[in-house]
Amino acid sequence: MHAQIILFDGFDPLDVVAPYEVLYAGGTASGGAVSVELVSAEGPRDVVSGTGGLVLRATAALDPARAGLILVPGASGRVGEPGEVPEHDAVAGAWQQDEFIPVLLGRALTTELPTLLKAARDNPEVTLSAVCGGSLVLAMAGLLEGRYATTHHMGLDMLNATGVHAVSARVVDDGDLVTGAGVTSGLDLGLYLLERMVGPQIAHAVEELFAHERRGTVWRHVGPVPAGF
Repeated sequence: MHAQIILFDGFDPLDVVAPYEVLYAGGTASGGAVSVELVSAEGPRDVVSGTGGLVLRATAALDPARAGLILVPGASGRVGEPGEVPEHDAVAGAWQQDEFIPVLLGRALTTELPTLLKAARDNPEVTLSAVCGGSLVLAMAGLLEGRYATTHHMGLDMLNATGVHAVSARVVDDGDLVTGAGVTSGLDLGLYLLERMVGPQIAHAVEELFAHERRGTVWRHVGPVPAGF
């Protein structure tokens, strides 16, 4: 399985680094069955995150025709010029402060990213995934209508407003769409993806290596609907 993790200006670092490390470790544990790279819509470039001006390098252009996994992170920080180092971080309160996060996510949609994501969505050999506000990127691009997904708990109403069945769960598996909630859920999402695509023994080995126990039950649209809740 090859995983492409997308970078865009203002991305949230933990949304990227947590699943990257999990998937990379899964590749090592599986003898190379998993590979992972950082990509952008524009191709190789340095990309400035929304937290403290941390820079990560995209080493390739997002390729929607390549089989495997494509993962979209969320955003963090204040609104500035694209590529600009923010003067102040607003990670903890960003959802309340003039809706900085939706603005940053919306800016990502002014690039070629929506076109590339649509091509990936239409590729039967691609599984789309997202952490936190990454689900909103997909939803705002019109790619998740009628699907089941999760995001940061403060963005669930916005997700619903785009025609998505928003689920308050740590990880939601909707077939070729697998999404994670708030930023640290990127660890749980990565581990679940390893279990689903490579096997539980590999996922368990990485879980032990990182001293992290996955939280919550992975939600899927199967089985009876709970009564009395």
